[in-house]
Amino acid sequence: MEAWVFSNIVVAILITAAVGLTGVVLRSRMWSNAFLSLWRRRRVAIIAIGFYVLVALLDSVSWVGGEQFGEDAVAKYQAQSILDRAFAGIRERSYSAPLASVEFYGGAPLVHPGRHLLGTDLLGRDVLHLALKGARVALLIGGLTSLIAIPLALLFGVSAGYFGGRIDDFVFFIMSTLASMPGLLLLITLIMVMGKSTFSVCIALAVTGWVGFCRVSRGETIKLRELEYISAARALGVGEMRIIFRHILPNLAHLVIITFVLMFSGLVLSEAILSWLGIGVDGSWGQMIDQARDELSRDPIVWWNISAAGSALFGLILAVNFVGDALRDVMDPRTLREGE
Repeated sequence: MEAWVFSNIVVAILITAAVGLTGVVLRSRMWSNAFLSLWRRRRVAIIAIGFYVLVALLDSVSWVGGEQFGEDAVAKYQAQSILDRAFAGIRERSYSAPLASVEFYGGAPLVHPGRHLLGTDLLGRDVLHLALKGARVALLIGGLTSLIAIPLALLFGVSAGYFGGRIDDFVFFIMSTLASMPGLLLLITLIMVMGKSTFSVCIALAVTGWVGFCRVSRGETIKLRELEYISAARALGVGEMRIIFRHILPNLAHLVIITFVLMFSGLVLSEAILSWLGIGVDGSWGQMIDQARDELSRDPIVWWNISAAGSALFGLILAVNFVGDALRDVMDPRTLREGE
């Protein structure tokens, strides 16, 4: 199966899941009230995140062919996304400043004057196009890695906290071993062993990022297993796995949601650091920043490349942190009681 076909299928699945999740939220009074409260607190941040998600989806839906590529024979026979098609045919020869009509060096007329809102890079590519494409990589790194790390943390944390004994000792040994290693060096080692690819970076970040939430879920499970209704269920002969799935995990749901939001920011920033070291993901904002750092020493300075990538990265992280802070207030009963 072609990569672009698989990408389209994943997008269709994600949209279907989002529609189904929306239906569940609308049918549940508790979740509906929680979302309305979150919307009232951070509507601007939610709209900003929605914009990033929309851009990422536009860069994920691809197909082959299209008249907008003109004489570019290579592009005609490669799968191009909706976002690529929107910016097709406006490439320049080299640098141009935002909204300029001439090249930055030499002053030669541009092929498409005034059409580059954020200018172009060394290869003449539109910087706005590159900055928008980085949203897909950031959401993929943050989302996919979180979906790997959080279930892994729940598996080990809940097992250690509920069963205790040798299982707890084994999990605690693994957590202590990983926590004692320098995280950045472990990341670099894993990526170099598995190869430099998006999936490899996600796996490496997940392996080094699950320990913190594992500690939290383990401690919360130890507290929950001693409660009276858990003891009553055990006395009535309810199986251990049924207790975990019916009583333990639902009481950890708020921690899972909050951890997902907060972990997302750290993972995106971690990928930017890896790109700065030259082992990040192609097309990411971190790679744009890494490629643009030498441009700051030019005279005159080429500032728009690093500014576009930095602003896009800052905007996403700020919006996610705002939503995470509001989500913590909405999901925490103690905060709600204090607010009343």
